[in-house]
Amino acid sequence: MSGPLALLGVVRLEHILIALALVLGLVGGFFLAKSRRFGRGAEGEAVHHILLPFTGTEISRRAVDAALRLAKAEGATLMPAYLAEVPKTLPLDCPIPKEAAQAMGMLEAIEQRATAKGVPVDARIERGRTYRHALARLLGEESFDRVVVSAGATGTQGLSGDDLVWLLDRAPAEVMILRPGPEDHGMVVPAGLRQANGQAVAA
Repeated sequence: MSGPLALLGVVRLEHILIALALVLGLVGGFFLAKSRRFGRGAEGEAVHHILLPFTGTEISRRAVDAALRLAKAEGATLMPAYLAEVPKTLPLDCPIPKEAAQAMGMLEAIEQRATAKGVPVDARIERGRTYRHALARLLGEESFDRVVVSAGATGTQGLSGDDLVWLLDRAPAEVMILRPGPEDHGMVVPAGLRQANGQAVAA
């Protein structure tokens, strides 16, 4: 084949290749756009976390449920964080089996409530010489959009009033402090402690 016919064949081949490239480009663009639209962590899409710091072996059910409602409404991850005190006589990174057992029981109880409501959980245990020190370490290490904290009705357990004022001043995010009413005794506690005390915690 030579002359005009050969030239015509080359032109047709170029048209076919161009059309094929356009089709592949459109298909690739469609799937790329779809992955950017529906994929988590895409550029410009923030991953939201709501911090829920607590101490001891119980936390106000009202505070936990408020944090879960916010997380559910905003598509956020709940970050429950157990604050553990380590005495100054011990290294900060020493084993703390009693605190660890309490923390795991509490974190499991909170995670069960979160799972029932379809909220993802990213739990933490943070050490410190005091609760405030543990909280300061937590604020410096983690990223979050909101903080929900429970204030004890008696002020004898957990974070003190001074700690809460400090948190309001230092937290790089919106802070919600919830204090249960005098007749509100609803608590989230570990399953073993709940059975021993006969306490009922609503799902």
